[in-house]
Amino acid sequence: MLKDKVPPHNDEAEQAALGAMLLDNDSIATAVRYLTPDDFYSNANRRVYRAIINLFNQGRQKADIITVVAELRQAGELDGAGGPSYVASLTNVVPSSANIDYYAKIVQDCSLRRSLIRVSADVNARSFDESVESRVVLEDTQKKIFELAENRHVVSVKSMKEVMPDTIDKIQELYQSKEKYSGIPSGFDDLDRLTSGFQKSELIIIGARPSMGKTALALSMASYITMVKKTPAAFFSLEMSDLALGLRLISAEANIGSERIKARLLKPEDYNNLMQAAGRLYEAPLYIVDIPGITIMDLRVQARRLRTQEKVEIIFIDYLTLITSENTRIQRHEQLEEISRSLKGLARELGIPIVALSQLTREAEKERPNLASIRASGAIEQDADVVIFIQRSREPSAKADENGDDDGSTAELIIAKQRNGPVGEVKVAFVREYAKFAPLDRAHR
Repeated sequence: MLKDKVPPHNDEAEQAALGAMLLDNDSIATAVRYLTPDDFYSNANRRVYRAIINLFNQGRQKADIITVVAELRQAGELDGAGGPSYVASLTNVVPSSANIDYYAKIVQDCSLRRSLIRVSADVNARSFDESVESRVVLEDTQKKIFELAENRHVVSVKSMKEVMPDTIDKIQELYQSKEKYSGIPSGFDDLDRLTSGFQKSELIIIGARPSMGKTALALSMASYITMVKKTPAAFFSLEMSDLALGLRLISAEANIGSERIKARLLKPEDYNNLMQAAGRLYEAPLYIVDIPGITIMDLRVQARRLRTQEKVEIIFIDYLTLITSENTRIQRHEQLEEISRSLKGLARELGIPIVALSQLTREAEKERPNLASIRASGAIEQDADVVIFIQRSREPSAKADENGDDDGSTAELIIAKQRNGPVGEVKVAFVREYAKFAPLDRAHR
């Protein structure tokens, strides 16, 4: 019972890690990849480690028994660190620094277990506090668990001798890969050539005026990703029901207009095509989240669950300005700034791309859309890694030119911002009857 009351720790591993760093300064660069001062259970060991790191960061002199004792004395922490005799005894714990990785990982593991105990205790206490909403407790708990899982290596110091082999391995992996793009392909080759696919941890904004096809483009991309590439994806629908989305998906997949389905103007072969399309969609790893008026907190909770349980690799959100903030007392533009930052943080936390649809201002109808056309553009423009605009005519023109560029069947995707790549424009086909986008060479397949 007494053992259960003592937080997990390993004094021998802590002392061995410190001793290895005092014997060999090269071990410090290894230790800082795994450990922070707070990872040490012993106050004395924590103070010694902090002194070693201070000397390492200053770079003026090496960390050894004499310099560490002097650093502790100057900081007024020598007595709290056990005095000169304790610091000197650390080098007697290990014969060499060869196993610094092993010692550091033991210390880190014990620290992680203590952190889990603290989170558990906090959850237990807050669960009894009825003044705190249960979903707030759930959100905070999930966030803390993800932080523990993803952010353990808070410091990374590597020489180019260490970086280059990993870099070459990555280049070889990309070179030998059968995939055309390093990210998740959208299904539009001209777009993917510019972006190399949707990259991990990126926030992608697709902007357009109402009825220009934001949802249609997102569904076309989601269909390709899940049905052709078999990559799990989630689609947060804040405007349309899951049934309405299902109808649009099956209509686009079967190339049968949804109006014909609603009006019951189907031929026997149409019905067969719909059933075959439904079978293909049935096998697609696409998850629809239908929560009208979803809060950013609820969205994060669902996104983490889908990432953990269903292994989704990309998330679509239709659309950004329909997300509500927990803090309703601040102005709407401040809420949107908070939502935008939260989505960017979520993409980094989950390590997957998040594609969010956004409305544009009325000025975008009069002129070519630009970054200033995004509603609450100050925040969204800053947080987004990629911004794509849709530009097309709303209705077929009676005077379509001989190339068909004015008849509403051709749309332009404008990459107005790409943090890690070029900007540009690509032309795609918009199949109005089926409300879907497609590459120009596959418009009616």
